[in-house]
Amino acid sequence: MELFNKLSDSEILSHLKLGNHDVFHMVYEFYHKKVYAVALKILKQPLDAEEVMQEVLLKLWLSAPKLREESNLEAYLKTLAKNACYNLLRRQLLEAKVSALNKFDFNESHNNTEEHILLMDARRVLQDAINQLPPQQKKIYELCHQQGLKYDEVASQLNISHNTVQTYMKLALRTVRNYVRSHTHLYVLIILFGLLEK
Repeated sequence: MELFNKLSDSEILSHLKLGNHDVFHMVYEFYHKKVYAVALKILKQPLDAEEVMQEVLLKLWLSAPKLREESNLEAYLKTLAKNACYNLLRRQLLEAKVSALNKFDFNESHNNTEEHILLMDARRVLQDAINQLPPQQKKIYELCHQQGLKYDEVASQLNISHNTVQTYMKLALRTVRNYVRSHTHLYVLIILFGLLEK
């Protein structure tokens, strides 16, 4: 950590661009509590704040090659954290609305030919998105999201770490969401019928 304290933001970002895992680990150790504090202040929920913190630092690692080396790292991470919090709050609000809608019986609407076709199209688009995932991400997505296994159960079954399962699941969800969002006319239906979320 003493070495890390001597590095400028520019030097840190330069190391991250080169895929330096040691420097990323030091970034994690130095900033994760600060990012967590920002998220907790907004979300008020420790588990949600933890999720945002992990998402933000993962995004830093994945986006490092595209960042300008003159970027202010702490300001960048705090901005990412705030945006991730607001996105999570919006998603939770949507999920609450979806949960309320799901209390209604959709069986009658399924009998409507046009709506049934739309639902089948939505399922097809979602499956297309899943099929485009890399093999390991696809496997983990199917075990967690479709079979309902917990991360620890998947980790044990595939002989990988809990963190690896969590990372792959987040990447898979992001890819799937981005794909289905490109099919605007079906995205809302996918959300309404709970096809994308647990």
